[in-house]
Amino acid sequence: MQAAVVTDFTRPLELQRLPIPEPGAGQVLVRLEACGVCHTDIHAARGEWPVKPNPPFIPGHEGVGVIETLGEGVRTRRVGERVALPWLGSACGHCGYCVSGQEALCEQQANTGYTVDGGYAQYAVADGHYVVPVPDTITSLDAAPLTCAGVTTYKAVKVAGAGLDTKVGVFGVGGLGHLAVQYARLAGGFVTAVDIEDDKLELAHQLGADHMVNALKTDPVEEIQRRGGLDVALALAASNDSFRQAFASLRRGGRMVCVGLPAEGDLHVPIYDTVLGGKSVIGSIVGTRQDLVEVFDLHAAGRTRVIAEGRELADVNSVFEEILSGRVPARVVIQY
Repeated sequence: MQAAVVTDFTRPLELQRLPIPEPGAGQVLVRLEACGVCHTDIHAARGEWPVKPNPPFIPGHEGVGVIETLGEGVRTRRVGERVALPWLGSACGHCGYCVSGQEALCEQQANTGYTVDGGYAQYAVADGHYVVPVPDTITSLDAAPLTCAGVTTYKAVKVAGAGLDTKVGVFGVGGLGHLAVQYARLAGGFVTAVDIEDDKLELAHQLGADHMVNALKTDPVEEIQRRGGLDVALALAASNDSFRQAFASLRRGGRMVCVGLPAEGDLHVPIYDTVLGGKSVIGSIVGTRQDLVEVFDLHAAGRTRVIAEGRELADVNSVFEEILSGRVPARVVIQY
């Protein structure tokens, strides 16, 4: 099979011919049809986070494909079933987090495309309990971004407690942000989209955002506070400045949900303003298998749109550069 492999954090991904892996007990072999390209993949390939993956490895945690082989003991999946391979590759299943519906916090979890090989390959093995069936009415091109960008922002809107008449700010309109706008609207919120690219702000407007702010042309904090501030700020951009702006845009009692993971990784919160203003800073990491089922259900019902462009696996390094330069309107998906 062909795969894009991280061999060294300082080098581009290397296209290699590798043997098709064999599923072990409890695993399934999936023939990939698509895999979305997430900014997290770039962090992984460059070793930019404190906990680093171990090269060589295959990135990609938005894989969608068809099960070709069942490993020993797999009873809940079937050959020919189309499934998604999300970031949560597996968890222990018995700790307090797992049994209380917070499996994404399990300390024994394995992560697709990070600690186990992912979807930048024609085939991948995955835990049969943690792949999620994809409805027939959803294309693989759409399903791939929903597998991370969708479930991550859906969970963030849930965590934020966004609801009717909530003033929600989406900081960063890209792969995650264009879906966050839609989930916040579905929850009943009034959405302000913040970005530095006019075309992304226009996309946010088309997807239902009520107000758009270009942070290069207008101070987003001043503009948002002039309108009364935010109940919820979703910090999605991989930029420390964007996180600072998100917090500063909150009204009293507001909640900032941290989702993006800037390489710098520092957040300075003013204690005086936080305490007297009754503000909250919340971390939200992807979502559960059930969250992903709900994301697929909403999309199958026509409630959301995915904006994605297809590419070939051989283009992966140039796609990374496109993402870093901000030239990608929303999501790029590798198609096999």
